[in-house]
Amino acid sequence: MTDSTGIDPEDSKIITLARSARARNAVPEGAAVRDETGRTYVAGTVELDSLKLSALQTAVAMAVASGARSLEAAAVVSTAETPAEADRAAVRDLGGPDTPVLLAGPDGTLKSTTPAGR
Repeated sequence: MTDSTGIDPEDSKIITLARSARARNAVPEGAAVRDETGRTYVAGTVELDSLKLSALQTAVAMAVASGARSLEAAAVVSTAETPAEADRAAVRDLGGPDTPVLLAGPDGTLKSTTPAGR
C-alpha cells in the first residue's frame, strides 16, 4: 500500500524519523532503519575526534547492538545526491543486497530509492 505521494507509509515514517534526527541534533545527516520485526532505529551523524560515522552507519550499528537480525528498509536525509557506498555497504551487511535505501532531501522529499547492492 502507498500513500498519495507513492511512498509506503512505513517508509514515509522512517524518512520522517530521519529528518527529525537531523534537525533535532543539527547534524549533516539523519537516518533511520526498520528491522525485520518492524522496530526502528534513528541516528544522526557522529563526528568525534576518535570516531566518525555517517548517520546511516550509526543507525545500522544501533540496530545490530539491539539484536536486529535483518533490515527491511533504510532511510537517510541528506543534501547528497546519492547514498554513499559505505552507507549502502552497512545496510547490505545486515539487510542484504535487495534492502532499499531511501534518500530524501532535508525537506523530506524522496529523491531516490536504491537497493543496497552487491
